[in-house]
This record gives sequence, C-alpha cells and structure tokens, in this order.
Amino acid sequence: MVSDSPPPQPKANDEWKEENESGPPREAKWWYSTFHTVTAMVGAGVLSLPYAMAYLGWGPGTLVMVLSWCITLNTMRQTIELHECVPGIRFDRYYDLGRHAFGERLGPWIVLPQQLIVQVGCDIVYMVTGGKCLKKFMELACTNCTPIRQSYWICIFGAIHFFLSQLPNFNSVSTVSLAAAIMSLSYSTIAWAGSLSRGRIPNVSYAYKKTSAADSMFRTFNALGQISFAYAGHAVVLEIQATIPSTPEKPSKVPMWKGALGSYFVNAICYFPVAFVGYWAFGNEVDDNVLVTLDKPSWLIAAANLMVVIHVIGSYQVYAMPVFHMLETIAVERLNLLPGLALRLVLRSAFVAFTLLVGVTFPFFGDLLGFFGGFGFAPTAYFLPSIIWLKIKKPKRFSISWCINWACIVIGVFIMVASTIGGVRNILADSSTYQFYS
Repeated sequence: MVSDSPPPQPKANDEWKEENESGPPREAKWWYSTFHTVTAMVGAGVLSLPYAMAYLGWGPGTLVMVLSWCITLNTMRQTIELHECVPGIRFDRYYDLGRHAFGERLGPWIVLPQQLIVQVGCDIVYMVTGGKCLKKFMELACTNCTPIRQSYWICIFGAIHFFLSQLPNFNSVSTVSLAAAIMSLSYSTIAWAGSLSRGRIPNVSYAYKKTSAADSMFRTFNALGQISFAYAGHAVVLEIQATIPSTPEKPSKVPMWKGALGSYFVNAICYFPVAFVGYWAFGNEVDDNVLVTLDKPSWLIAAANLMVVIHVIGSYQVYAMPVFHMLETIAVERLNLLPGLALRLVLRSAFVAFTLLVGVTFPFFGDLLGFFGGFGFAPTAYFLPSIIWLKIKKPKRFSISWCINWACIVIGVFIMVASTIGGVRNILADSSTYQFYS
C-alpha cells in the first residue's frame, strides 16, 4: 500500500530550523558592538563628505552634518530599545521587528526592501571602492608597473569575498571587523591631517560650483544622499545586538547602547574633521574621494588607500551576513534544500558574483553613494525607527518624544526623495559619457 503522506523532512533541516529559531550565538561583548557598528557606519562614504560640502556650502553643509549625527544617534537608541520591547522576546532582525510593528503581512513589505537596499547597496558600493582604491594604491606604490583596467581591480577585490563569504556568522568575522574599524579611523585621520598639513590650495573658492541651475540642484540633492550614506549602520544594528547575551537583570540594550555611544564617538572624530578640513583645504575643487585630491605625499596616500581596501573588506562582510542568512533561510525553509557547506558555497558565491557584476558595470562612486544613501539609508537611519517607535510606544501627541519623532520623519523623507532623484539623474548623466568595463 502506497502512503499518501509527504516524505519526512530531512533531519538536517529540522536541526537547522531549531538553531535558526534560537537565534545566533549570544557570546559577544559590548566592545564587539562598537567595532561592528564602526565598521558598518564609518565606511568609504566618509571620503566623499568634503565633496558633499562643496555642493551644500559651509552653512547648509554644517547644519546637515550636525543634524544627521543627532538624528541618527536618536534613531540608533530607539532601535536598540526596541530589540527587547516585548518581555521574553528578542527581535534579532529588522524583519522581525517590522512584523511585530506592522503585522505579519504588511511588516515584511515595509522593512525588508529597505534593509536589503541598504545591505546590497553597500556591498555594491564597497566593490567599487575596494577596486578603485586597489588601483590607486598600485599606481602610487609601483609607478613603473603597467596599468590595468579599473574593472579588473574591482574583480580582484571581489575575488577576496568568494573566500571570506564562507565564514558562518558575525562572531566569526569579528577579527576582520576589528581590523576594518581600526583602518577606518586610520585613513580618516590621514585624510583630514593630510589636508590640514597641506593647507589651502591657491585661490581656493568656497562658492557654489558653476553649473546650470538644474545640474546644481540635482548635485545638491545628491550631496544629501552622500551624507545619509555615511550613517548606514542602522540596517544591521539588530543583528549585531542579537549576538550580545541578555538577562532580565542586564538586558542586551545596556551593553549595546554603550557600544553604540563608543561607535558614535569614533564617528564624530572621523566625519567632522574629514568633511570640514577637506572642504577648507580644497574648496569646490575637491574630488568625490578626498584621497584622490590629496595626492602627496604619495607613500602616505598609498597607505591610506590600502587601509580603505582593508576596511571595505570587513564592511562588505558585515552587511552581507544578514543577506546570507536570509538567502539560506529561504532555501532551507521554503525550498527544502539541505543546509550545509554546498548550499552556503553556492548561495553566498552567487551573491558576491551579483554585487561584483553590478559594481563593475556602474562604478560611479559619488553617484552610487547619493542614490543608495537616499533610497535605502535615509529610511532605515533617519525615519523608519521613528515610525516603528510611534507605532509600538505610542507617545502622547505633541509630547517632546512625539515631536522629535515626527521631525525625524519629515527631515528623513525629504532627504530620501531629494537624494534619490539627484542620484538617479547623476547616474544617467555620468553613464552617458562613460565607457563601460574600462
């Protein structure tokens, strides 16, 4: 007699699901959250801040920089508080928090696309950044070497991640992340200290760049996105907090907030000097990567570019880990594929190959920062935590908390719309004159 019952699910799948539901290993210390968050946030976007200042000017640029720091610190605090807003439950992913706030059906559609845009967008930008900085490093370190195409350097950088992507979880990349955090502080210091020691260029100008009114407006919009790109760590903060142990006496939000304050201190000593000193030194002549403008001393700039490469190697993995987890969850739970090394090798390698292909095809560093900064990072860093906070905590109308959250929402939505429009327009304009795969 043939049974109509479905075949039993492989034991490996059941074990994987039990491990998946119990959450990641919760063994991290508070300083893990500091360097994971620094690695996620203080990325190569810091090098474009003087360029953003060139389109915004001293007054508006300083205002946007300070406002962004304050707003995103507040939304970081909210995200950390919401991790355990229900007693006995930990929302280990933005996806889980979105389902709790907006419902099982609507939540994923609100949260997941934004988070994926941030994570995938960051990895694409870091592919471009890593390849460009490798190219710049070799040009400075070996002046007699035969130059090769930029697209080849991006491929060389991408090849590294086919190996690193096989590391299983956040804890396993902690050493890479620590090295990346140290590198981000180092090359940021080189960028502003080098600009300061060089001094202002002859006939430096802080006037707005002379372009058409339309081009100036779109470039200004794009500059807002470049600044918002610099505050990108929120998309992975819950995944980082999920690695910290929690008890009723000492909930995870205490060490996580301690780590977040440490990361924002590092953020401040990286972002503000680079933005202001870089703009002071070069004015509106600064490139979208200040290290390109700062070409002497060559050995120091070569070292800084190598530091950027090491940093974005770690940043890529920090942003890719949640995507890897999501892909493997779908493959095991919905497609009933067997978990293991083979599945991990195929899925993770496919993701690395995808980000590599897009990065090689569209290597517009500044424009990509503006587009992804507005379309993906502004929601997750500026206003989505505030919307979730209003939905779950329900502060009294017109109270201080209510007003602050609505101010964050209004500012964040404006930045999202403006910088997305500016980023798309600039990508189209620059791609019309670009020779692909050069």
